[in-house]
Amino acid sequence: MGNKKLQVWLPLLFAMIMVVGMVIGYQLKGKTLGNRFLSLNKRNSLQELVELIKSRYVDKLSPDSINQLAAGQLLSLLDPHSVYIPAMDLKEVNEELMGNFQGIGVEFQLFNDTLNVMNVMEGGPAARANVQVGDKFIKVNDSITIAGKKLRADDVRKLLRGAMNTNVKVQVLRGNETVNITITRGTIMVPTVDAAYMIEAGTGYIRINKFGERTYEEFMQSLEKLQKQGMKQLVLDLRGNGGGLLKEATDIADEFLSGDKMIVYTEGSHVPRFEYHCKRDGLFETGKLVVLIDETSASASEVLSGALQDWDRATIVGRRSFGKGLVQQQFQLSDGSAVRLTVARYFTPLGRNIQKPYNKGKKEYEAELIARFHDGEVIKGDTAKHETKPYKTPGGRIVYGGGGITPDVFVPYDTTQSDPTLSKLYFRNTLSNFVYHYYMEHRSAFQSFQSAEVIPGKFMNTESDWQSFLSFAHRDSVVLTGIKSKDRTEITNRLQALMARQIWRTPGYYEVLNQADATVQKALQLLK
Repeated sequence: MGNKKLQVWLPLLFAMIMVVGMVIGYQLKGKTLGNRFLSLNKRNSLQELVELIKSRYVDKLSPDSINQLAAGQLLSLLDPHSVYIPAMDLKEVNEELMGNFQGIGVEFQLFNDTLNVMNVMEGGPAARANVQVGDKFIKVNDSITIAGKKLRADDVRKLLRGAMNTNVKVQVLRGNETVNITITRGTIMVPTVDAAYMIEAGTGYIRINKFGERTYEEFMQSLEKLQKQGMKQLVLDLRGNGGGLLKEATDIADEFLSGDKMIVYTEGSHVPRFEYHCKRDGLFETGKLVVLIDETSASASEVLSGALQDWDRATIVGRRSFGKGLVQQQFQLSDGSAVRLTVARYFTPLGRNIQKPYNKGKKEYEAELIARFHDGEVIKGDTAKHETKPYKTPGGRIVYGGGGITPDVFVPYDTTQSDPTLSKLYFRNTLSNFVYHYYMEHRSAFQSFQSAEVIPGKFMNTESDWQSFLSFAHRDSVVLTGIKSKDRTEITNRLQALMARQIWRTPGYYEVLNQADATVQKALQLLK
């Protein structure tokens, strides 16, 4: 009988306890933490300000521009490398790191408001559809006329790029004939290894332009190819390499360093110390190695060169690197945009912090690189008094941190490149345009060339060729009469390299350019 009464009253008792508990809890919440505790729909003052601008500001503004302005201003107060990426730009930014994009695989230039095909990627969608160098695009998708219109390069890219396996119809002018072509878009791989070839007997050369998702794979393919050709020593060119994915750089370092040596470690206020060590036997742990850097080598490039310098594995040649030792992590935001937030610093095996100071603000930080040209550092070398802690390598060398990687062997900047007249040629793309037109006029002759090495002896080696260039430059409002002999040599070398690029792409360009490159030649001297 007692058990039956308990079965009846027990559920009612539990219900009363829950009600009393809820009332007490509600009263405690109001008396202690206030009504904003865990309030999901309560906006903070920053959100309120953004909404107020969107709804009440005198002029019409894009919501994206407001978010970008607010986020950009906030992040700029933290450090120079934390950035906000709007949703509309995120795909392109991610593609840059991935090393590929969806498109048709052509390089083009706009001449007199007409798109000229400068190069067609071998094996790409355009090549499979028989698009040819020299084709002039007239229409896209039947109805969009692009010839004669003042379009920007970005406008054209938007028309030609698109999702994989979708079609784009183009009408081209090939000589005097109009040709209609349908191109099925595909994935276009963008190589991060610019060149890999035997620069001398027994000596290989590899140039990496950035560290993307496939860089280690590309590097290994290049390294194995050169070893099969008899490579015993290597020049690794990281000049102009602004960094990228840290893992790709550490994987490459593993191929040069033996045992379980530390390559780099990262650490931040909210990120515990994490060390990257060698994990496997490398393919090139003992051969002579020279690494080339300059003032635009940054981030992952500095990790790689710093590790090789700390372990006395390589001779670093060139000029002091940029000095970026901050690690960014990308976070996705709810509106499709993203933030790359600095979460840690990286340190070389000896404990050097490569990051240069940024406590004077972003403007001063960005001006530091220009200051190296004004104060003569790129001409005379890093003569500044080191105020940071010195570190001693296992081989007894003294190295410093706190402002990039200082090379073991300094090579000054070639001031010819900063000549105002030559700068105008680069700015107006005069050199590349002349090479393209010259190639199209003498195409049959160039098609008989077997390698890039022959270009200097076949092109721009006569007075007639030089006069042709002077006339072309004059039509582009660049007057070169009375030019210095040194400047003429620089222009000739650049034109020959660009012609090699026109025929053999980037590998051909560096194969010719390196023949007169002072930093490369210094590296070769050190390897003898």
